[in-house]
Amino acid sequence: MYLPRNLIAHLYQNLIKRTHAAAPPVLLLVALEPDALCACRILTALLKRDYIPHKIQPISGYGDLSRAAEELVRPMRTTDGGSGGVVICLGVGGMVDMEEILGLDVDENGEGGTGDVEVWLMDARRPWNLANVFAAPISQDVATGEFVRRQAGVDKGKILQSYQSSRGGIIVFDDGDIEEELQAEREAYAGLEEMPDVGEDDMSDEDDDQDEEEPPSGQAPKKRKSWGEEDDSEDDMTDDERPHQRRRSNSGGSIPSSPEPRRRRGLLAANQLGGSSDFSRSDSRSRSASPSIAAPKEQSVKSLRKQLIKKRNKYMSTLDKYYNLGTSYSDPVSSLVYNLASELGREDNDLLWHAIVGVRSLELYGRTGSGVGLNPLSAQGGSAGWNGNRGDQIRSVLRDEVRRLNPVTDATSVSRDATMGEVWGVIPTSARSATDKSIRLSPEPRFLLLRHWSLYESMLHSPYLSAKLHIWSDAGQKRLAKLLAKMGVSLTECKQRYTHMDMELKRGLRERLLKFAPQYGLDGLVPPKSSTGDAKDGWDFVRCWGWKACLSAMDASVILGAILEVGDTAPSSLDSVPPNNNEHNSTTPVSIQHQQDAAQQHITSRFWTAYDALGNIDLLVHHIPTAQHLHRAILRTGTALIEKKQIRHLRAFRMAVVKEGPDVHLFTHPGALTKLALWIAEAIVELNGSKNKNKGAELVMAGLDEARGLYVVVGLGGGNAAAIVSAREKIQSRESKIEARNRAKRARALATENRRRLRIQRNLAAGLDEDEGASDDEDEEEDVSSSSDDDEEEEEGNSKEQGRNRFGTAFQEVVRETGARVRMDSFEACVIEIRKEDLSGFLERLSQKAVVG
Repeated sequence: MYLPRNLIAHLYQNLIKRTHAAAPPVLLLVALEPDALCACRILTALLKRDYIPHKIQPISGYGDLSRAAEELVRPMRTTDGGSGGVVICLGVGGMVDMEEILGLDVDENGEGGTGDVEVWLMDARRPWNLANVFAAPISQDVATGEFVRRQAGVDKGKILQSYQSSRGGIIVFDDGDIEEELQAEREAYAGLEEMPDVGEDDMSDEDDDQDEEEPPSGQAPKKRKSWGEEDDSEDDMTDDERPHQRRRSNSGGSIPSSPEPRRRRGLLAANQLGGSSDFSRSDSRSRSASPSIAAPKEQSVKSLRKQLIKKRNKYMSTLDKYYNLGTSYSDPVSSLVYNLASELGREDNDLLWHAIVGVRSLELYGRTGSGVGLNPLSAQGGSAGWNGNRGDQIRSVLRDEVRRLNPVTDATSVSRDATMGEVWGVIPTSARSATDKSIRLSPEPRFLLLRHWSLYESMLHSPYLSAKLHIWSDAGQKRLAKLLAKMGVSLTECKQRYTHMDMELKRGLRERLLKFAPQYGLDGLVPPKSSTGDAKDGWDFVRCWGWKACLSAMDASVILGAILEVGDTAPSSLDSVPPNNNEHNSTTPVSIQHQQDAAQQHITSRFWTAYDALGNIDLLVHHIPTAQHLHRAILRTGTALIEKKQIRHLRAFRMAVVKEGPDVHLFTHPGALTKLALWIAEAIVELNGSKNKNKGAELVMAGLDEARGLYVVVGLGGGNAAAIVSAREKIQSRESKIEARNRAKRARALATENRRRLRIQRNLAAGLDEDEGASDDEDEEEDVSSSSDDDEEEEEGNSKEQGRNRFGTAFQEVVRETGARVRMDSFEACVIEIRKEDLSGFLERLSQKAVVG
């Protein structure tokens, strides 16, 4: 089921009404990523204000999700002696069948079910698993005793205003995509759910008695909402790691099944004809017995079956097309939860800041509307190009919220230096007072941790600037020094901490960057000057905590990500990792389980450190060196890969492997490896774009985990490299089209006005009414307007279906073909773990697949 965006507060208000002292606590399952972490902070603040008890459980992958289902979710069911309750998933499980994963389905004996457990699902990953979106929970029909998917207040999966939370089920929070874009899929899913089971091979020219028999059991679909599924027990790492046997999901990802395998149930048809294969004959008998004058000509069972199978194939084709588009990202979870707080009237600066940091983090990890990959509009400046029009809308709403919750009441009482960031475009580095905790807009350049590093170090470690200047080479570092010299900044000045630099240099930094950066192809280095003084497109958000600290939203996202990926260890100890003395025993079941348990405990501790840091500025500032250490490692490792020419160009993508060097242990975490892959991909685009070679940005990055004897692999795609290289031209083309359209509209308006005046003069001369004949002009104008709108929608639709990341699907196909030992535990479909000895064969076969839709 899905909750439309205009009813986003409906379920929460119902939760408040039914919460009492003896009510079970709300269980929050939170993914280990900054966006979900920020959403968790917002939601727990709401729950605390309403005195709703809750429990937080960090979830690192599908293995964690299965354990949480077994230990936490299933005991909540009333059928297992629990009291029911609410489970809220933040960034967890949107691409898999959560009813099956959490054990809320009905088995072959009619036992199990939701047990009054209601699951709220908020996830930015796409495609949705449509079983979560459109399937109502299974219940038993009192009249017939059959198990059906039917619930009051739900229409074809859509929750209506009359819905009351009482019977449990999976509820997806719609950010607008489902209501606006998935109506064809909704009709197809509902049609399949209501359709009786029909065997596809039972079409031979046999007698009617054979036609009435049940279709062979082998032809009956195992589970209609998981079409295209097939069991694959070979996806796990080794035979010793079978406790988490893999099962294929319709989302294209491989997920761990529960310890006790359950029979896959088919969708129960809620049809009026009994649901058996002889429905046609019984229907014909009822029609012939009716008192109609002339009964219509009856169709044979075979003809009706053919029509049914044709319709089923059409529906399945619609759903397959949706799943095969590839992965993408929609609205961040933190922005959706903040929308809930806004609907409830609970918004404040703390919640707004968490939402801003969560939204900003998606750009940091390359999560765009085309999947995990480069931002196709990265040259536009600031964050203005992230996620296309949807990203623009989200940032516009956040800017309006910042102005609304942080008004400048008395401009004369605020010093000129404190307001420079808003008025003159100077980057703020200090608060207005000791108690100032406001959020401000700032024209942040695309540097890294600028306020906490020197200007030189911040520019050096900027992924955008590194790629544009080829900073990995001596010539690139000379370009950086020359750019600083042209700006009038000496190396001595720029290598001290930015906050200690000369005030005049800091005040004029943005103007100098706007003047000299385009000479080096750095058009998107700082947000461009806006034609309207209030727009501030591409400006970032900055918050101060009195005299303690001043952080931009990107700074906070970088630090939170480093805590989750590197941990709470001091940077000095990160440079040396003890060797694995028990490597010869590393493949035994005991050592593997011990390693997994230790890794899980470490990951959980990182989550709580990051969770606390969001509410404790001292703890957040304490981990700035951790973030700096990680990004120094990215620069070192990326430079080494390029200098040693270790980036190979395969048929469909480029490939790089990190298996040596002082920082190899850092890139065993998928998040850190993704950041390195984004850095290298942007460098590749610049290198090959300047040489007019193949401009593909598809990249497979593998990081060696020697202790576990495997590689962590990330498939980077989505962002169309040609679009990245020509982003500036596309933006200019779009602006010129808009301008031409506006000119044409003004010309049409002028022509319409001239025709209206001539018509009035003719009507007055003929003694007619002045308005006679006016409808013709209006119809003509409406036709022209509608045609231009259709052109825009068609262009947007075509662009949306191009360039999506399909590495998740390609990974699964290669695993089936090669039998490689892999572990698909990440919520990211484009992230897998593979045994060392299987990597070369896996990549060779992968190079023959289509990795971008």
